[in-house]
Amino acid sequence: MPESPSSDTQTTAAVVLATTPGAGLTCGDGTLLQRVTDQLATMPVRAVHVVARAPAGGDSWSPSLADDLRSVADTAKSATGPVLIVAGDVVAHDEALSALVRHPARGTSALVALDTLGPGPLRPPVRVERGHVVSAGSSFHRVASANGTFRGVLQVGVADLGGLAATATELAEYIEGGRLGPVSGSEVADLLLAGLVRAGMAVRAAPLGQLHADRVIGQPSADRALRQLAEVDERKVRLAAAVKTNDGLFATYGVSTWSKHLVMVAARLGLTPNAITGFSVGLAFLAAIWFSSGSRAAMVAGGLLMLASFVLDCVDGQLARYTRAFSPLGAWLDATFDRVKEYVAYVGLAIGYAGVSFDSPNSGVWTLAVAALVLQMLRHMIDFSYAGAVADARSWARPPISLLVPEDGPVVEPDRAGGNTVVRLADKMQGDTVTRWLKKVIVLPIGERMVLIAVTAAFFDARVTFLALLVWGGVAALYSLTGRIARSLA
Repeated sequence: MPESPSSDTQTTAAVVLATTPGAGLTCGDGTLLQRVTDQLATMPVRAVHVVARAPAGGDSWSPSLADDLRSVADTAKSATGPVLIVAGDVVAHDEALSALVRHPARGTSALVALDTLGPGPLRPPVRVERGHVVSAGSSFHRVASANGTFRGVLQVGVADLGGLAATATELAEYIEGGRLGPVSGSEVADLLLAGLVRAGMAVRAAPLGQLHADRVIGQPSADRALRQLAEVDERKVRLAAAVKTNDGLFATYGVSTWSKHLVMVAARLGLTPNAITGFSVGLAFLAAIWFSSGSRAAMVAGGLLMLASFVLDCVDGQLARYTRAFSPLGAWLDATFDRVKEYVAYVGLAIGYAGVSFDSPNSGVWTLAVAALVLQMLRHMIDFSYAGAVADARSWARPPISLLVPEDGPVVEPDRAGGNTVVRLADKMQGDTVTRWLKKVIVLPIGERMVLIAVTAAFFDARVTFLALLVWGGVAALYSLTGRIARSLA
């Protein structure tokens, strides 16, 4: 995973909306507004623009909700980095805000709680699908099949700043024209999220998990929210959040259940994620050397080293997320050496099986090795090209922002259960725990590949390893390709 403090040099401009009564509630020696601005001061935030109703209450005087939105639009037009929009009455953990501000992608994202509390006065419903907000509510936008709530903090990435400015401006015009009805002054962030989603922008859902972030109305609710913050150990939550929740079966249950202890040791020793990546690569090369010997003991040792290399491959990412040490170089190294470690193992296995001699009668193993390598490269090409195509399609398919609000009243967000038969079946399988994990195993992720290589090499030989990779990898490629085509046609 990426490392270095470069993420902190990509500073964010924050707009704090102190236009609600809750912003002035008492919090220790100050107010909730002061608490929010103090939190942002500890983060990579270049400037904080406070929008208030009274001329002396903030950096910008905003006499109306429409002017609040225009203040956001002005900030978006002049910003050179991401723009963070925060309701002034938010009571949140530092870690919750960091989930947006310090995220390596610095893209468009919203703080969302996927819980059972349900919507409240300042907790509009949202629907999250595949990690993105696909429907967002306000007093004007109603959400069908909501499964979460928006918590008043929204970040817009650089690529979407033009859309943010246009959305905020058009919403301001709608309000002045009376097309949104009696919306309250507390709904700026809610309306912007609904507008961005309806304009077709990809908004990542940043889940709260065990953290808290809530908007408050009166002093009792503010005091209660502050007590809830104190009940959570943010360090433990941060460590738990460093572990991916959507990994493969082996990575999730065979490694991530205990690897956090290695993360803590690495953090205490001051090791960097790139250093852990280097150790992981070193173990993979040692495994290849042992494989090249060809003896049974060497094959077992090589298998164990491959598994140890994969453990460190998980740890480097977890350490990067825990320490927030991200960099483009680190991300590139991690992605590149994942492939290198696997392919060098193929070479070691083939050399060991062929008796080191390229002219060995058993050299047919090289054909299997090359076939396994080519198949794996094709699978990666399919995955990466599809991800790029989806991103391009999202930008091409964005509807005009004028579609945000119809002329005939409130918007009811539909429950989009569309798609063809294959897509509907896949989505249904995703909702079941057993079939969801079965799908993860079928696609042969890197953890399962490392286990497959280690076990077949230790108990059989390289030929069995390559045949297993080709058979399982072929099924995985066919499964993935079918799914990609079905979703493209949906």
